[in-house]
Amino acid sequence: MSGSILFQAIIFLAGAIICVPIAKRFGLSSVLGYLLAGILIGPYVLGFVGEEGEDILHFAEFGVVIMLFLIGLEIEPRSFWKMRKTIVGMGGSQVAITLLLFYLAFLTMGFSWQVSLVISMAVVLSSTAIVLQTIKEKGLMDTSFGTSAFSVLLFQDIIVIPMLAIIPLLTTMAPEAVSGGHEGEAHTYILEDLPLGVQTLAVFLSVVLVVVAGRYLIVPVLRLVATTRLRELLTASALLIVLGLAFTMELVGLSPALGAFLGGVVLATSEFKHELESNLEPFKGLLLGLFFMAVGASINFIVISDNPLMISGLVFGVIVLKAIILFVVGSFFKMKMDQKLLLSIGLAQIGEFAFVLLSFAFQLNILDRVQLDMMLVVTALSMTLAPILGIINERLILPKVGTRQSAHRTMDHIAKSQKIILIGFGHFGSTIGRFLRSYGIEATILDHDSNRVDVLRKMGFEVYYGDASRVELLESAGIADAELLICAIDNPDTNISLAREISEKYPHVKLMMRAKNRSDASELLNMGISNVYRETLETSVRVASDVLHYMGFRKYTVHRQAQNFIKYDEESLRKLAAEPINDQYVFKVKEEMEQQEKLLEEDLKRGIVDNDHQWDSARIRKDTN
Repeated sequence: MSGSILFQAIIFLAGAIICVPIAKRFGLSSVLGYLLAGILIGPYVLGFVGEEGEDILHFAEFGVVIMLFLIGLEIEPRSFWKMRKTIVGMGGSQVAITLLLFYLAFLTMGFSWQVSLVISMAVVLSSTAIVLQTIKEKGLMDTSFGTSAFSVLLFQDIIVIPMLAIIPLLTTMAPEAVSGGHEGEAHTYILEDLPLGVQTLAVFLSVVLVVVAGRYLIVPVLRLVATTRLRELLTASALLIVLGLAFTMELVGLSPALGAFLGGVVLATSEFKHELESNLEPFKGLLLGLFFMAVGASINFIVISDNPLMISGLVFGVIVLKAIILFVVGSFFKMKMDQKLLLSIGLAQIGEFAFVLLSFAFQLNILDRVQLDMMLVVTALSMTLAPILGIINERLILPKVGTRQSAHRTMDHIAKSQKIILIGFGHFGSTIGRFLRSYGIEATILDHDSNRVDVLRKMGFEVYYGDASRVELLESAGIADAELLICAIDNPDTNISLAREISEKYPHVKLMMRAKNRSDASELLNMGISNVYRETLETSVRVASDVLHYMGFRKYTVHRQAQNFIKYDEESLRKLAAEPINDQYVFKVKEEMEQQEKLLEEDLKRGIVDNDHQWDSARIRKDTN
């Protein structure tokens, strides 16, 4: 019975349905819930899942591939190119320093140089699945931590390619002995017997092939499929695209996840972007959940009981040393303290690609069975501890390091002085703030990215650092005496939770909530919140327009100024698009904003004198107010 695939499916689904809601109920991440579910159903606790857990792990890694494809869809090629310095600089320095220090550490522990190098390469990698899932859940992708973490993870995915090429060079066995040394499938790809120069050229051509196929093959095929108006065919097409990209990259020895990411970047500007996202999102969530459960089930408690001191020492040493290195790298790139802590603790675990590298080295007889089992357990334990350490950092460390000081700074300056509170000052929130400021309306602005806070202050905004999902921070900002709360946070779960709490505790405050999609908007409307805005540039301007109308400004005047604001903002965007992102860029942006505000002020004065008799009949006023 236990060998039935249906039975296994029931066990995994039941474990997820039971453990994840419990974890969320206690304020924990869904990743931790999945990991705990895997431990419970695994061979060393309840025993529902046996040795087939490793096969499930390899299958579930496809969830990581889909996730990187979806992330690629969010990044247009121009944005990706602008990130190249961060990817190579921050990611490269993290990999180089970590690899060197761990290599020396394992040599000191008595391992051979080959074993030390292989283990060090595995330890360098962090978990793309855990980190990006956590970033998405908490809505941190647009923070300096989110972009830095993504850059480091992307570089790690790229560096897996030469790592896989180097490992066979470390074996002293004959090729025949290597292929038959251990049971299991050897790591093979079609280019492995070719000269290194030819392999490099083939890898480059495969990347070019992905770009060309995305523009001239995939999009036309999707257009053809779309004419059938069959949703299941579009879903099948989305899966085929990801599978095809992953398989093509695997054939030439590249990371399947990296290939999927590049494909997503290429398709980011196509008209099928949102359709691909909606079709693949359910598969990504299920497969990632299955992956985390398989990791939990793969923890070998027998190995832990045989070597408790060695295992615990390795797990502790890996996490601490990686965290220190990431902290130093973050300091070099001038990240603020809270962002450095998020980066160092968030990426301190070992990643899923370590399973691939370690198993490959075992097949080549570089690692023996004891070393393999030990490092697999260390990898799985570090991944399991990652969300726990994240919670400790979020609840115990960050409030003492950053938020408390910022909250104190906020109270000194703004203590209950503004009637409007604006939460979240990314692309959506900053548009609202700029339009309000063009009318001379100041708001108490809160944002959870201290790096962005400093940049925005250089641009002339009074922005304060803090996690606005904490009601005590809102209270210090004057929520009790505020009239309007504008929530422009990118994370729908945070918005809904905050709306529920503020509605209950401060019912007099008028809420204006950002919604990511129709589903989120429906949930907010069902909570009785009437001012819900689905996100676009025009929507953010409409939020600001409604605020101004609520404060007594005439609807026609605001409407006209809103159209002017959008026009000036588009002109400014085109003017700044070609500017390099450097220290001078901030001041150029500030100059552009000041010029916009001056033009809007002139338009407003001219309009009030000459044209503001529009929309002025009693009937129209009654209809529009």
